[in-house]
Amino acid sequence: MTLHKEGYTIIAGATLLLLILNAAIQHFMPTIEWLHLLFLAISVIFLILIIQFFRVPKRVVTTDETRIVAPCDGKVVVIEEVVESEYFKGPRRQISIFMSPLNVHVNWNPISGIVQYFKYHPGLYLVAWHPKSSTDNERTTTVIRTAQGQEILFRQIAGAVARRIRWYIKEGDAVQQSTQMGFIKFGSRVDIFVPLDAKINVNLNDKTVGSVTVLAELPA
Repeated sequence: MTLHKEGYTIIAGATLLLLILNAAIQHFMPTIEWLHLLFLAISVIFLILIIQFFRVPKRVVTTDETRIVAPCDGKVVVIEEVVESEYFKGPRRQISIFMSPLNVHVNWNPISGIVQYFKYHPGLYLVAWHPKSSTDNERTTTVIRTAQGQEILFRQIAGAVARRIRWYIKEGDAVQQSTQMGFIKFGSRVDIFVPLDAKINVNLNDKTVGSVTVLAELPA
C-alpha cells in the first residue's frame, strides 16, 4: 500500500498542526498529564484516519474490453433505467456507487478506450445520496469510447463533505482499464451509465472494489 499524491500536503499540514497543538497544551497546562495523554491519543487517531483515507492499495487487475469494472470502492446504491440528458440524451442503465469517508477514494477508468468527452461542472454540495446530486452537485462527466464503438459515461460527484474533485484525463486521451483517472476527497459517489442491453453483474447494496469488481458486461 502507498499514499496518494493528493494527500501529501494535507497529511503534512495536519501533522504540523497536531504537533503545535500538543506542544501548546503541554506548555500552557504542564501539570495536567491526563489531558496531555488524551489529546495525544486523539491526535494519533485523527492522523491515522487521514492517512488511511489517502491510501492506495495494491490490487491484481485483469483487463477485458467487454467488461466494465467499478471506478471506485463503495456500495451500490442505485441500479435503474434513466434518461441521460447531458451526452446520450436517451435511455441508459445507471449504476451509482456511494463512497464513504472510510473507502479508498482513488477513481479508476472503468474500461479501455479513447476519452470522447470530458466536462467539469461547478455546482452544489448536496449529500451524495440526494436524487439531484447527480445533476446539481459539482461533478465531472467522462465518456470513454471502446475500440468496438461502445460508449460508457461516468461521473465523479462531490458530496456534502467532499468538496474537491481531481482528474488526470482530458478529451482525446487513450486510457487503459483499471488505471487511475482521478480522486475525490472525503466521501462522495460515482455514477456509471451503461447500454440497456449490458448484463448487470451487481445488486443493490453490493460492496465494490475499485478497478476489480465487474459491474456489467457489454454485448458482443
